[in-house]
Amino acid sequence: MPLINLKSNVKQPRKRVGRGNASGHGTYSCRGMKGQSARSGGRRRPGFEGGQTPYLRRMPKLKGFTNPNYVEYQVVNVGDLNVFDDKAEIKKEDLLKKNIISKKSAPVKLLGGKGDLEKAVTIHVDKASASAIEKVEAKKGKVIVAEVLPPRKSKKKEVKEEAPKKEEAKKEEKTETAE
Repeated sequence: MPLINLKSNVKQPRKRVGRGNASGHGTYSCRGMKGQSARSGGRRRPGFEGGQTPYLRRMPKLKGFTNPNYVEYQVVNVGDLNVFDDKAEIKKEDLLKKNIISKKSAPVKLLGGKGDLEKAVTIHVDKASASAIEKVEAKKGKVIVAEVLPPRKSKKKEVKEEAPKKEEAKKEEKTETAE
């Protein structure tokens, strides 16, 4: 059993203040000299921020809330797919090259509302509406929907993936020297 998993049964004794200076907690009883916090009942209420408008009062009253699990999709209409060849297999990279979507990192949703499809295509998307699937399959095409849910939108900056490339290069060097 590792030492870190051992539990101590020793309880910290209660701090007794105002019982003489020899204890180290005498005279002012750990409250300092004067001021509001030295007085009896001088503690501020929870949420008090020194006089500035408190966080709870800055919040909107009746305007709903922002869903933290919201996923923002890039919309692709079925009519936009007519720029591809007949029987083409369309992935996110192809949509990016044709400027139909603007980001590779954001998930893509196929909608069937605007335009009609004129070609049989196979398209890989993260999500698709029922009408879009119906329109694509009517032209003998396929819609392949990703089974894994896309990552949630976060406000943190995206981390560049440079570290794994360096590790792969080191592995390649080791295999070359071993041969």
